[in-house]
Amino acid sequence: MTARDEIFATIRRSLGVKGTEAPRRHIVQERLESAPKGAIPQRGQLIGEALIDLFKTQAEAAMASVVEVDSAMDAPAAIADYLRASNLPARIKMGDDLRLAAMPWGDTALEVSKGRSDGQDLAAVNHAFAGVAETGTLTMTSGPENPSTLNLLPDYAIVVLQSKDVVGDYETMWARLREAYGKGQMPRTVNWITGPSRSADIEQTLLLGAHGPRSLHIVLVKG
Repeated sequence: MTARDEIFATIRRSLGVKGTEAPRRHIVQERLESAPKGAIPQRGQLIGEALIDLFKTQAEAAMASVVEVDSAMDAPAAIADYLRASNLPARIKMGDDLRLAAMPWGDTALEVSKGRSDGQDLAAVNHAFAGVAETGTLTMTSGPENPSTLNLLPDYAIVVLQSKDVVGDYETMWARLREAYGKGQMPRTVNWITGPSRSADIEQTLLLGAHGPRSLHIVLVKG
């Protein structure tokens, strides 16, 4: 028996069940298949430009910066401009995302390296799975395409987001995630990122970069 088996066996003993009861298994299976939605706030129930405007407003309220570009081909230049304006080195780290790889990084002076972050990278870029307008949140899925370390370890996190991937609420995002991956093929982790890392635990003084990036910059691709 593995440690996992022992833990579940202990839980079953405390509940007085065996885990093989047909009604209990039916309830669990039904729940997994139906994925019922909870209460959905009205705020995110918008379409078109209104939805994008809400996402930008909420993201900026959470202390992220947002820049819009007309095409994915314009993203590298926008990222180079951001690093230059922030007085940062022209170096970025990224994963193996094919959407990022197709962008014309060679048209900029950026030094691009690939792979996970070891904590020594100052700036990194990932591609978001989706954006949630009701809170200005980015949905990031883990994997070699967009390693989670690139979201969490560098001081300056840069995220490319397609405007077509902005949805109104969390429930819509989860439905899209299940459709894209399938329930048996979900990513190992799904990270929700709303603005840069910050804390005011000590004397209510706001500190950026407390548990992750001190800055979040979103490149929003139109269309």
